[in-house]
Amino acid sequence: MTEATEQPARPATTDATRPAGEPTVQLTAGLVVRPAAARDAARWRELFAAYGAFYGTTFAPAVLDGVWAWLMDDAHPVHALVAERDGVVIGFAHVRDQPDTFTAGPGWFLDDLFTDPSSRGAGAATALLGAIEEHARAEGGGTVRWITAADNAAAQRLYDRVATRTTWVTYEREVSAT
Repeated sequence: MTEATEQPARPATTDATRPAGEPTVQLTAGLVVRPAAARDAARWRELFAAYGAFYGTTFAPAVLDGVWAWLMDDAHPVHALVAERDGVVIGFAHVRDQPDTFTAGPGWFLDDLFTDPSSRGAGAATALLGAIEEHARAEGGGTVRWITAADNAAAQRLYDRVATRTTWVTYEREVSAT
């Protein structure tokens, strides 16, 4: 699910906490989109917990620890971008590669997008989406897909401006371990 009021790619700098070869994206005065780094752990936990609360979920510490470990593991398929204004992380996006079987080409899935409620309307979500688009373009194009809750009108207003609403219906089924 995604929540927003305003895009992510996986840029990096020479900073030892980020993968080499991907730049930090400076967007507007004071707003930067960059890969999540170890130093973002506490703020990411606050924002991710708020994201869960937005959807009526309380994440157990093991979930917070597990997702953060994924995000810090370059080999894991889920990666995070953060939007930072004046040195403070105000939003995040979690995205993964999702190859497209209809085109035999690249594709991406945006798992989560969230902006601190006190920073909404400042362009962070739009910037995160734009960074994802730039990443996709650099990787050969393709489709970026995401879902949001049917009652998340604020996010849908943004998404209707920047993407095409599809007619696909989403299903899910929980599968227990054996």
